[in-house]
Amino acid sequence: MPDLSPQVLGPLIGLAIALPLIFLRNRKPRILKPQWMWVMPAIIVPLMGLALWGTSMDPSTPHVPFDGLAWAILAVGLILGGAFGWWRGKMTTIEAHADGTLKAQASPIGLILIIAVMLGRRALGAFLEPHAAEWGLNALAITDAFLLFVVGMIVMQRVEMFIRARRIQSGSGDSHVANVA
Repeated sequence: MPDLSPQVLGPLIGLAIALPLIFLRNRKPRILKPQWMWVMPAIIVPLMGLALWGTSMDPSTPHVPFDGLAWAILAVGLILGGAFGWWRGKMTTIEAHADGTLKAQASPIGLILIIAVMLGRRALGAFLEPHAAEWGLNALAITDAFLLFVVGMIVMQRVEMFIRARRIQSGSGDSHVANVA
């Protein structure tokens, strides 16, 4: 029988409420202000750092120091997240209006990817915990790599969109721009 404790149900209920609202909100383009694009990474990076610290403090998690392989797993998670974030930023359509305002509309694929990563992290953690030692892996490093994937994705998406927005504002062309009169 599946675990229906409050620790499991709480995040699932939160996702069930938040997802439809986020999908509805992302149906139309929103105003893009490049000067404020640093805010989301500035919020996400410390929160994910806190989450990484919190997983290391979990008493049910074995505390094995990270070795070279564990650090490599973390680096791969961050690099892959950055690559997906750059791609997600490239796929975002930016509308350049005649009055100089920019509007951006992201594809829902990025949100689906973030949810899949979080669910995959939970499922993989449950699968790896009993087998990690016999395979010579650090289960905590693998689950933490998923968090770093999300960090890399969010940060690099914002960096890529900031670069494109500045390029558009300076009058240069962009392949994912829709000029709106």
